Amino acid sequence: NPGPQSEHFTLNFTITNLRFTTDLETPNSAKFNSTKKIMRHYVDRLLQKSSIGPYVTGCKVTGFRSGKNRDDTGVDAVCSYENNISLARFDREKVYHELSTMTNGVTKLGHYTVDKNSLYVNG
Repeated sequence: NPGPQSEHFTLNFTITNLRFTTDLETPNSAKFNSTKKIMRHYVDRLLQKSSIGPYVTGCKVTGFRSGKNRDDTGVDAVCSYENNISLARFDREKVYHELSTMTNGVTKLGHYTVDKNSLYVNG
């Protein structure tokens, strides 16, 4: 019986009250590192409250990009979870709906405002 295997899914969303700057495009810049740490905190907290929370082993913010409006910042993250035969399969639609509910209809993440049409979960 194989043990848990690590699988990944991506999580993308756009913050509308975080002005995009070139520092956010520059990995290891002070702004990139501090924003990455903040976003990881919010994403980890959010996922831990979801039904897959016990199986999530962490998320890594992989980058930031300019949103539709130059003032918006897109956030890209890759999350890992344990997948094994005895656990329910990862259901991206279920995770999307849970995250949508927990972010007030995809509008709030902590003190950040999220573009309600920007949440994307890819399993």
